[in-house]
Amino acid sequence: MNKILLPLLLTILVSITSFAQSLYNPYSTQRTIRSSSSINNPYGTNPNVKYQEGYQRSNGTYVQGHYKTESNATNIDNFSTQGNTNPYTLQSGTRAQDYSSEALNYGQGQTIQTGSRGGQYYINENGRKTYVPKRSSNNPF
Repeated sequence: MNKILLPLLLTILVSITSFAQSLYNPYSTQRTIRSSSSINNPYGTNPNVKYQEGYQRSNGTYVQGHYKTESNATNIDNFSTQGNTNPYTLQSGTRAQDYSSEALNYGQGQTIQTGSRGGQYYINENGRKTYVPKRSSNNPF
């Protein structure tokens, strides 16, 4: 009986450890968390979250590492979007939702272009793309 029970317990322990590491890998530079608590997220945000390692911008500013929702075709379920709350910092989102009336306030007076993957942007005074919440293509602004 002992000869059967010990290998069985070891197998279960290894399986649990492997499963736990698949949910959270502290050695990965792009961690993805898919836990049952994030799948049933009360904030209405994207349940797929990844850790963005800290980095230094070209202007020398350091950006602290942080959790963010994985990319998808909309900003409606992002932590930073109005109506959503970041469960890690408890900060409310401030960015307008795609196709909302508030989205028209971004890039006023600029020619809004649509990129090959659907993102909308204008070229700022430094010649760089500034992305804005998506708006209808029949809107003149």
